[in-house]
Amino acid sequence: YRSDPPERSNLAAVQHVLLVLSGKGGVGKSTVATELALALRLAGKRVGILDVDLCGPSIPRMFRVQDSAVHQCDSGWVPVFAHQDKSISLMSIGFLLEKPDDAVVWRGPKKNALIKQFVSDVAWGELDFLIVDTPPGTSDEHISTVEALRPHKPLGAILVTTPQAVSVGDVRRELTFCKKTGLRVLGIVENMSGFVCPHCSECTNIFSKGGGEELAKHARVPFLGSVPLDPQLSQSLEDGRDFIQEFPKSSAFPALAHIAQQILDGTSPQSS
Repeated sequence: YRSDPPERSNLAAVQHVLLVLSGKGGVGKSTVATELALALRLAGKRVGILDVDLCGPSIPRMFRVQDSAVHQCDSGWVPVFAHQDKSISLMSIGFLLEKPDDAVVWRGPKKNALIKQFVSDVAWGELDFLIVDTPPGTSDEHISTVEALRPHKPLGAILVTTPQAVSVGDVRRELTFCKKTGLRVLGIVENMSGFVCPHCSECTNIFSKGGGEELAKHARVPFLGSVPLDPQLSQSLEDGRDFIQEFPKSSAFPALAHIAQQILDGTSPQSS
């Protein structure tokens, strides 16, 4: 008989859990989760990404490990390592599908059971940060994720929006979700915030401007920063390359580094 629940032991050595949320699809949650993981790794942190977007698992592709398989060990599933130094570990339903084109046509209870299993049965080992990439909206998958993680760690949420009012309105609902579920909001990221021309460096606001910052002010939560649209960033994600190390001169680099630094500051012992 074990008095400690098994999920306790698998998350016992994880210091911080960050949920990447948005009320809307296509705003770049997986991009922010990936680049945040790479930036935290550059800062010397051990990072895991749990991809609970069951219908659109894009994390394996973004780290170019989509052909990897998940193995079992005594304490559960062994995560897939994205780098030879094992500094980023990943778990996604993408690793469990027989063919990359397989669709996950499941009802809620089956999805919820898998999310609980992802939380309890993955042998994460020692991590400074576990980043959870979530599906769009405030569905039962979100509730399952928050409920499964709540007993174990200080949870924080990062909300991702694009600048235009339609996106900001949906993210406002996500803020309500955080309030209702007692999730601490670490801050808001405005993604696709203007397009910086690679030739003349002029910034064009394709999707209007400043909606994320305005929302953060209104909701009295930190504004973590704006990430501009950069073709190099998109290409590095398509190819599964490390943007943070390859393109330090990109205008997206300081934005991502600044966001990571604020997460480090916001989760340091003296701030909590």
